[in-house]
Amino acid sequence: MDDYLEQILHLIEEKGYARPVDISQRLGISQASVTNMLQRLDSEGLAKHEKYRGTILTPEGEQIARAIIDRHELLTEFLRLFDIDEKTIYRDVEGMEHHVSRATLNALRAVTETLREAPDIRARVLDRLGE
Repeated sequence: MDDYLEQILHLIEEKGYARPVDISQRLGISQASVTNMLQRLDSEGLAKHEKYRGTILTPEGEQIARAIIDRHELLTEFLRLFDIDEKTIYRDVEGMEHHVSRATLNALRAVTETLREAPDIRARVLDRLGE
């Protein structure tokens, strides 16, 4: 569900709308699967899906989607601080983002901000990784 909300928001921001065909292409899954999930999101009050027209997010759906995107960006930035290659970062973030708790995210945010603001500490960490 997270991946759908995230992609719907990205598409709305890029194109002004999100169609099942676009979501299907982004996620690499069938349009039938997308349509089923859109109906589920609609029934849960997270999106409004109109057949042949497109999908929009409800305020609650948009709030969840923005939190998902924030989580994804935080995890990506955190791993980039350690000079990990982008392919590995992508794969790891896709696995981590669905299982990380709010408490762990808060800890990662604090560490990320600290390392961003203190390049000397980041350099020391990178030195340790190189050992």
